Amino acid sequence: MATDLKKDTIKYKLEQREIEYLSDIATKSRFSVGRKKQEDECPLRTCFQRDRDRILHSKAFRRLKHKTQVFLSPFDDHFRTRLTHTLEVSQIGRTIARALDLNEDLAEAIAMGHDLGHTPFGHCGEGVLDELMPNGFHHNLQSVRVVEILENLNLCQETVDGILTHTWGFQPKTPEAQVVQLADKVAYINHDIEDSIRAGIISESDLPKECIKYFSSIQKKRLNKMIGEIIENSIGKPVISMSEEGWHYTTKLREWLFKNVYVDSPAKLEEVKAKRVVSELFNYYVELLTPNCDKDKALRIVCDYISGMTDRYAIERFKQIFIPAPMITKASDDYLFRLAKIID
Repeated sequence: MATDLKKDTIKYKLEQREIEYLSDIATKSRFSVGRKKQEDECPLRTCFQRDRDRILHSKAFRRLKHKTQVFLSPFDDHFRTRLTHTLEVSQIGRTIARALDLNEDLAEAIAMGHDLGHTPFGHCGEGVLDELMPNGFHHNLQSVRVVEILENLNLCQETVDGILTHTWGFQPKTPEAQVVQLADKVAYINHDIEDSIRAGIISESDLPKECIKYFSSIQKKRLNKMIGEIIENSIGKPVISMSEEGWHYTTKLREWLFKNVYVDSPAKLEEVKAKRVVSELFNYYVELLTPNCDKDKALRIVCDYISGMTDRYAIERFKQIFIPAPMITKASDDYLFRLAKIID
């Protein structure tokens, strides 16, 4: 669907710049398929820039700062959260898109929105909801539900498609979505290694020797090599991908992480408790709603509610509902004034 073609607007100039300078395979904002609901155009921003801004200002985006990436409710401020993961995916995606003359704004919008539907407690929480929901639960589908229904952002269809297909196994429709699908993997493989080393779960010397030899054990060198291989292997091609050799060692690193960090490692010791928090809250809220609506609707409402929770909010609700509280809970400073009377 063509957008407003008024030539005296900044938006028109930006669109024209895309047409003149971006790759032939890049997604041009002027020729976007458009939004489900038509609306007035912005004279300052392209449609994909508006998508990015809407996601950035959404409530779901703000909640990502208190959602787990790998380590549950970390005390150390330097561990990644779902928000910092999202920012790293965005940075990697923009770097690749810019180098390949693709639409950087679209890649950024997709990256910023790709995890909006993620649950509290990371993939642990996702697994619980997947078991409890009759048709399962997948965070990429929930992210689409967030932008289309729960927050009704009315994004361009290219952005929604990229959010849907960022998970491996889905086929992106645009090269920018292909970029984000790869950027997501590159980001979490590298930052999860760094966080696991910080946590004392692994050391650099534990990493597979052949992967260290190929990528380096140094974080920034490994990250740069992965990004560089995607760019070098994709120049002038319709499909965005890493070199076959690079992807082999990237996959090997990912498999090693699953074996040594993501499953049965000290990082996962608290997941039994986290699973209980999610499942107990889910059953409690479904029971609470069922008298007022049918079971399927209750399940859907509760799933939306819990998947939107942050780690700490879920824990706090669990405490309030299931942990006995003393009769007097209100703090008081009366003792301060009693001391003032006692002490001369």
